[in-house]
Amino acid sequence: MTERLSAQIEFLKCADRLKSVNRANFLLNQSRPENAAEHSWQLALWALVMQPLASEQVNINRVIRMLLLHDMVEIIVGDHPIHLQTDWQAVERSEQAAAAELFGLLPDDQASECLALWQEFESDETPDAKFAKYLDRCQPMFQVLCAPNSMEEHRKIVRENLNTGRAAYLKTEFPLAFDTAHSLLEGNPLASNPFSDRLPFLTESDALKSVYRASRLLNDERFENSAEHSWHIMLYAWILSEHASVDVSIDRVLKMLLLHDVVEIDAGDHPIHGQVDHVAQEAEERAAAKRLFGLLPDDQNAEFDDLWREFEAAESPDAQFAKAIDRFQAPVGNLETGGGSWKDYNVTYAQIEQRVGTPVQRGAPGLWAWLQPQLNNYFATAANI
Repeated sequence: MTERLSAQIEFLKCADRLKSVNRANFLLNQSRPENAAEHSWQLALWALVMQPLASEQVNINRVIRMLLLHDMVEIIVGDHPIHLQTDWQAVERSEQAAAAELFGLLPDDQASECLALWQEFESDETPDAKFAKYLDRCQPMFQVLCAPNSMEEHRKIVRENLNTGRAAYLKTEFPLAFDTAHSLLEGNPLASNPFSDRLPFLTESDALKSVYRASRLLNDERFENSAEHSWHIMLYAWILSEHASVDVSIDRVLKMLLLHDVVEIDAGDHPIHGQVDHVAQEAEERAAAKRLFGLLPDDQNAEFDDLWREFEAAESPDAQFAKAIDRFQAPVGNLETGGGSWKDYNVTYAQIEQRVGTPVQRGAPGLWAWLQPQLNNYFATAANI
């Protein structure tokens, strides 16, 4: 089991590199290019929010998993903007090789599962893959169209994409999205419909990409943001689901982790090793949940709020495993970077045992058994320096 878990962790550490792959799109606030990891998180959020618009044949849980994986190959081959002249057949060959290499880091059963799901997305033939592709076509366009001061060059790319490019087929395949995009592009009044009514929440969610955490990327180039963190721990939860203390619904866990940090758009991040007024923090986060989920139709407002509250309470098996994963990821990164945020906050082993060990042991004791000897070694070494 140790060898299997170590292989899973190596894959998850490799996945961190997707946070350094920049795309052609910019954040809504135009502050910087979007990266492929936070894009993948937001696409998974699009899938959950737009689920009521999918056909009955679509399994949204499979769609979310596809979207978590769909850009992983860019770790090796990079992003290829659709508006540039590109040898797409050569890209396809490179991406197939990259997928085999990356997913090959996993144990054989998980490597086969992930590769098959990635290939299904690329083939774009099943109902799940088609809906995932619709969203992958939509999100970049609406990121431009909903931005307060989007670049004219980007609007031109959207216009060409919508009229004659890859997104043109949405006119017949996903007409609500096409019509909404066309109205925004032309500056026409936006009609209320099941698609446009969900855009305010999805537009607001872009701000999570500008909320920075205490943890750093594994290459130590910058602090991690909460959107890419949410993508990464969803991947952690999926790959490490067999290590839950009891049977859990991994699809519910993924949805909790998809939503768990959205409140930080209003309330900010509060490092677990920092000095925090927990009563004030809880009040801020509840107010944030009320405002943000309140942007959605009533049924989704209630559903998302319930999932977020369940995660925060950490009483159900699903929530306890989700909490365990949320606590587990940062120490893996800190060990990889020689201490990371532990140095910034003068963290002791006793603090780690209480604030990380307790929830991880509750939800995934095997992960704590794997982590604890490495923590002991790190803090013993640090004490002698």
